Amino acid sequence: MTRYIDVTDLSRLVARKGLSTCISEMAEYIREDYLRWHDFEKCPRLANHSPDGVIELMPVSDRNLYAFKYVNGHPKNTQRGMLTVMAFGALGDVDTGAPVLLSEMTLTTAIRTAATSALAARYLARPDSRRMALIGNGSQSEFQALAFHALLGIDEIRLYDLDPKASAKLVANLRAFPELRVSIAGSVAEAVRGADIVTTVTADKAFATILTPDMIEPGMHLNAVGGDCPGKTELHRDIVDRARVIVEYEPQSRVEGEIQQMPADSPTTEFWQVVNGQAPGRESADQVTLFDSVGFALEDYSALRYVFDVAKALNIGHELALVPELANPKDLFAVLRQPLADTRKKSA
Repeated sequence: MTRYIDVTDLSRLVARKGLSTCISEMAEYIREDYLRWHDFEKCPRLANHSPDGVIELMPVSDRNLYAFKYVNGHPKNTQRGMLTVMAFGALGDVDTGAPVLLSEMTLTTAIRTAATSALAARYLARPDSRRMALIGNGSQSEFQALAFHALLGIDEIRLYDLDPKASAKLVANLRAFPELRVSIAGSVAEAVRGADIVTTVTADKAFATILTPDMIEPGMHLNAVGGDCPGKTELHRDIVDRARVIVEYEPQSRVEGEIQQMPADSPTTEFWQVVNGQAPGRESADQVTLFDSVGFALEDYSALRYVFDVAKALNIGHELALVPELANPKDLFAVLRQPLADTRKKSA
């Protein structure tokens, strides 16, 4: 049988554990898997692009588990009353090929994206960072805010979004966390001024310039989350050119990340090298660091592994007959015998 985790199940799991705990524990699963980077079979995600969005399949595997995620990105969906990002994923046992987990991944992706952002910032941001600007206040923003508070101690967040209702929504949701001081800025420049960390998580599928060089101050850490497909960026290329750039998986980031604006030989460092100590993260207090995050399948593997482990421990989810279980594994036709017999009886 396959364990099935739907949206209600995942919500129950988070309620039982607490969101900040889930973010912190998932970040540790992600760190553990980046530490064994060479154990994984990796490839860039497979994408179907349309004028209004993208649908992607993200596979990765090691010797034990095969993971994949189906995910879309359609910024105009909100005009139809639909989510911009929707996802589901699965884990399969490598030895047998049996699917062991089928799970929602819309909520899970928001948690894993935030966990990855904050994990990277632990290596790249200044240790005394306490103030963050959060540009783009849509469905990912609460998760980003809480992840940076939980993992880095960020306690002041200034918000900006072209849609004032999005910022008002975020403020309302974060009132449950009084330890966070949250304010709305009148512009991107106002939000960014004096920030230790700047997170951009905008949705438009466009070569946007959310941050310009004049906004960047020495020692800032930039967490660029929104640029995640060809033709979609958030930062002026001069920022990318001057920053220390860390990516998840260079073959994918060259096509989808902020570095798609740059020459093919522009210097980058993959995150696994920083986690493993093979390359430094931040090199000086004044250095501007950039985590050019597009989301990578290894993080989904970690997230699914975490959900599977916690769901089993808390007995959350359902057993799903996703594939037949047979007395004689060579007799697949047996699955149809009873339905065929019932049909003949009704016809008679």
